Amino acid sequence: MLSYRHAFHSGNHADILKHYCLMTVLEYFKLKDKPFCYVDTHAGAGLYSLISKEAQKVGEYREGIGRLLAATNLDNSLKQFRNAVVSCLPDDTNLYCGSPWLAQALAREQDRLRLFELHPADAELLRNNMRNIKQPNRAQVFCDDGFKGLLSMLPPPSRRAVVLIDPPYELKQDYQQVTDTLKTALKKFASGCYLIWYPCLSRGESLKLPQNLQKLAPDNFVQAELYVHAPRPDGFGMHGSGMFIINPPYTLPGILEKVLPAMTRLLAQDDSAHFVLNSVIA
Repeated sequence: MLSYRHAFHSGNHADILKHYCLMTVLEYFKLKDKPFCYVDTHAGAGLYSLISKEAQKVGEYREGIGRLLAATNLDNSLKQFRNAVVSCLPDDTNLYCGSPWLAQALAREQDRLRLFELHPADAELLRNNMRNIKQPNRAQVFCDDGFKGLLSMLPPPSRRAVVLIDPPYELKQDYQQVTDTLKTALKKFASGCYLIWYPCLSRGESLKLPQNLQKLAPDNFVQAELYVHAPRPDGFGMHGSGMFIINPPYTLPGILEKVLPAMTRLLAQDDSAHFVLNSVIA
């Protein structure tokens, strides 16, 4: 099933949480000179136009990156993120970055990116976008199943890896596949930093996923969830999103403790907006 395309949702509140966590982890990995490998299992197209018919159809970016860019009294904890996003984009205020574009902007010459996208149209767009970066040889794009692709990359030659797993969860089996893939990945490369994005829905699979992930790494994880509005009466739609990070930087809980209140205030759509932060650091 290849119906999902991130162009309809780019720049929404979930992207803000996901990309903030990704930026923070990558900046931590850059503190050491040794290179790292960044693996993106569901990379998308890399860059998105916010004036495209896809983005305009649902307009989710207005409640996400739109608010971040328009904020006149932005909390200091979010200014670095806004600056990183703005500086990584081409000179076009109508664009927003996907995770592979943000990652390549933050990565160094010695770091490597391995990007998987199964949708053939988005994979071709991603390939074209990656050809336009300063050091295109750092990034390889694969039109392939990212779950299988991730396992083929482990362990990386550098023995340092940041992995982002964020499937669309259109299919119920995506939830189980995330858990199964991570279980195998941790056996192959136990020390990797794995970032898992998931939607907060009124569905059993969504509610159980972070519990299942915690069982895989009970002694070394961070769980951050951002809820922007109350669940809809009909139970339809995403009212929040979460990030579950296995083997996180030890600094991450403290950083999120400061930024999540500000992020919640910025992105709240009603009085039910709140955040959840749980962590156990080895």
